[in-house]
Amino acid sequence: MSQVLNSPAAEGRGLFSPVSSLYAARALRDFGDGFVAVLLPVYLSALGLGAFEIGVVATTALLGSALMTLAIGFLGHRIDPRTLLIAASGLMVATGLVFTQSASYGAVLLVAFCGTINPSSGSVSIFVPIEHATLSHLVADKARTSAFAHYSLVGALAAAVGALAAMSPDLMAEFGISRLGALEAMFTLYALLGVAGGLFYARIPRASATEDKPAAALGPSRGIVYRLAALFSIDAFAGGLAVQSLLALWLFTRFGLSLAEAGTFFFISGVLSAFSFPVAAWLARRIGLVNTMVFTHIPSSLCLIGAAVVPSLEVALVLLLVRSALSQMDVPTRSSYVMAVVTPPERAAAASITSVPRSLAAALSPAMAGALFAAGHEAWPFILCGVLKILYDFGLLWAFRHIRPPEER
Repeated sequence: MSQVLNSPAAEGRGLFSPVSSLYAARALRDFGDGFVAVLLPVYLSALGLGAFEIGVVATTALLGSALMTLAIGFLGHRIDPRTLLIAASGLMVATGLVFTQSASYGAVLLVAFCGTINPSSGSVSIFVPIEHATLSHLVADKARTSAFAHYSLVGALAAAVGALAAMSPDLMAEFGISRLGALEAMFTLYALLGVAGGLFYARIPRASATEDKPAAALGPSRGIVYRLAALFSIDAFAGGLAVQSLLALWLFTRFGLSLAEAGTFFFISGVLSAFSFPVAAWLARRIGLVNTMVFTHIPSSLCLIGAAVVPSLEVALVLLLVRSALSQMDVPTRSSYVMAVVTPPERAAAASITSVPRSLAAALSPAMAGALFAAGHEAWPFILCGVLKILYDFGLLWAFRHIRPPEER
């Protein structure tokens, strides 16, 4: 695959280049995930499901996504990535269409487990390991971090627009369309986005048919990947203590923030996070990927701890916004670093093995945070989050400071 994807034509960055096509497909997919994450509970409620049943559907979807992501990661070195991406787009089409026809609870669970529905704000799906490996092949080492920064920026902005599109059923109601019909139309749109994404994926070059395929998904880089996965899981577990819903609850209960004020705050926070990705790429070129991950993360964690203990709403919001501008700068740098320190055939497996445990670890800690909230210790989840993240940063720096990507050697 590397022989084809590293060709000058593949590295083109024009409007119709393979890289631009990958960005476009990512934008379409995250746009769909953006409104589906908001509309999924609404649609399931319209079908007559209760809160517990909706929670089971969300858990089933996350579990199915995690298992398929791992499977794709281990198949990625054996199958043409272009073929895998087009097949995943086909699954996205089927998911959207079948979901509108799934009236029974059992059918909904089956589609949630086998399909591409993403009930969370994260981008853990069967697309991710293949996209990461493919993007790393499409660009030179020096441009890899910048490419991942743009990749992350496009996805974040598309997801934000998708969340705004979740108000479409209410707009359709003004034209006499029933609520259930409007919700089904949005899932049909989700399927159409899969079609469009597949067309963009078709512009990516095929892997060389004569290239030798390795016998195992992970080979010489196995130890590095497992150590990174363990460290990233600690970071994700800590992040689960301060998920956006819990942060919003804390702002409501401690400071009496209104819903409109909270919406404005989280919009600004999201914009700051999105536009920090290109800044992270610029910084990584000067101080290195690991240093960028560590030395932007530590001050963001200190800001979170400070916001948890200050008595003033204004100071707390400022600290949280500073945190938003820093805390996600490790997203493109982390992806770039993982792709850089493994061999090309291992990239798909490395992407899945380092991302899936993050998702599973992040799913464990919100319950702990909720228990602390219920016990009257509202600030402790954020303090623990900050402390654990700082420990993770020092662990990452100690374990990987001497393992440098090619462009830093």
